[in-house]
Amino acid sequence: MLRRNGPVMKSVESVLRLEGSLWWERFVKLMCIGQSGSTHREYYLEDETGKYKLQDSTEERDLGVMVLRNLHSRIQCSKVATKARSVLGMVKRNFRRLDEEDFLIIYKTYVRPHLEYCIQLWSPHLATDVLCPEKIQRAATKIVPGLKKLEYGDRLKHLGLTTLETRRKRGDLIETYNILSGKENIESNKFFELSNNAHNFRGHSMKISVKRYRLNVRKFFFSQRVIAHWNSLPEYVVTAPSTNTFKNQLDKHWTDMDN
Repeated sequence: MLRRNGPVMKSVESVLRLEGSLWWERFVKLMCIGQSGSTHREYYLEDETGKYKLQDSTEERDLGVMVLRNLHSRIQCSKVATKARSVLGMVKRNFRRLDEEDFLIIYKTYVRPHLEYCIQLWSPHLATDVLCPEKIQRAATKIVPGLKKLEYGDRLKHLGLTTLETRRKRGDLIETYNILSGKENIESNKFFELSNNAHNFRGHSMKISVKRYRLNVRKFFFSQRVIAHWNSLPEYVVTAPSTNTFKNQLDKHWTDMDN
């Protein structure tokens, strides 16, 4: 049972004990999301041996992702960039020359996965955080002979790649399509509320209602950050019959927009 300024849990069994030490001392901590300072509240864990105060934490590592109290991705961006940079350095040391085909295989297999690990959770929104992983891809595309002197955008077009920011936006839109079209076992109303187009003749028939928010924690959450991009799509894209068709139509739409 959870209580403020009182016992947090009761009837804690001996299974929480690990080699004579209390399990909670190593793994149970308190983090209040969105709070910039101390919580000014005390939380306790109680079992048959007594009552213990939980430690307040501002950052924790979970499944390889650093989660901060304010949900900023600064530390995680630095972490993945360092890891990807070390892998990229290893590639440079072991391959004297890479053609475009070999580079794409190595980059997509060994470098980019580090830059996009659990990206749906820590998707960066601050300019400095967005540039941090992008710099790694910018440097990686210079490995291919003949492309080093080209501009970054030209190198991406030549290699058939997009910016990491565009890939994140594309991934959000694909997930949104799968949720709204019922292709995933997720209740869409838990994330989105379809807009009433009765008096709005602009846009498509699956526009999402924009909700008000006060904090950046909510503003850059998946169900909020994707709305503007989703609502700007044409009807033939959002009503695609399958996920693969949606991907193809989305890519075609973006290509037509660039031309």
